[in-house]
Amino acid sequence: MYLGAHIGISGGFDQAVRQARSIGCESIQVFSKSPQMWAGPGIPPEAAAKFRAAVGVEGLKATAVHHGYLLNLASPKRPMLERSRRAFRDEIARAELLAVDALVFHPGARLDSTPEEGLATLVESLRGAVAEHPEGRARLVLENAAGQGSALCATFEELGQVLAEVDAPDRLGVLLDTCHLFAAGFDFRSTEGYGSMIERAEATFGRDAVRGFHLNDSKGPLGSHLDRHANIGKGAIGLDGFRHLVNDRRWAGVPGFLETPLDDAGYARYAEDLTTLRSLAGRAPKPVPRRRTGGGTARRASTVK
Repeated sequence: MYLGAHIGISGGFDQAVRQARSIGCESIQVFSKSPQMWAGPGIPPEAAAKFRAAVGVEGLKATAVHHGYLLNLASPKRPMLERSRRAFRDEIARAELLAVDALVFHPGARLDSTPEEGLATLVESLRGAVAEHPEGRARLVLENAAGQGSALCATFEELGQVLAEVDAPDRLGVLLDTCHLFAAGFDFRSTEGYGSMIERAEATFGRDAVRGFHLNDSKGPLGSHLDRHANIGKGAIGLDGFRHLVNDRRWAGVPGFLETPLDDAGYARYAEDLTTLRSLAGRAPKPVPRRRTGGGTARRASTVK
């Protein structure tokens, strides 16, 4: 697994790449604008070029943009739905400009519609986006939900249904958030539990659909539906669940992004979590340049989900 983290862009897109490398990241996830904004300022072509160049210079193996938090591609409210679809198309264009591998997004919430209606609306939204960008570089990657409220895709069956009905395997994929999995009731702390979970994933949407992981421990107990992240080994999942994941050779070429809490120590907390994950896999800490590890704007991004 290519271990990395979500890094803030307050110092610029290229600086985010260098910051990621400075704490030992092999992969990086960023927001392309504030996650609390429907539309952000355009990305200057020179800024995108510097980002792409920095990824190559620093040797990062995988890159992703995470969509903002306002998006709801399953909304039954037409004005919200149309606004979400416009924002999604804009975010795809931004991801393409940055030439990232994936655009990660939350499937959305059905609100007062039925699950069947919500899934149908989500499928319609994604079909439209794929039709506009049939050959884009950035894979559109659905993140599983924790099962809170009316959020869709907390189950593998719903994720599999969306992928099957959109029917664009070269454009869509899945990202599995470990905190969300645990909160939704998947207990992967034991060897048997982990094996059962992966078998179920393979049976519903297939191993090849998994394009990444968010690596977060859980502050809430199993099945709590609480989307509250904890640092690796400091929550209810514990080290064993992550040990199974980072030692599974099926994920050797798949990125895993930390979204664990930060504090006044900034990205040093990410560095600690990366060291923990590598130790679980029997990997030595990754040698990195001697650079500062300030927290930037990712402190909010990694603690509010």
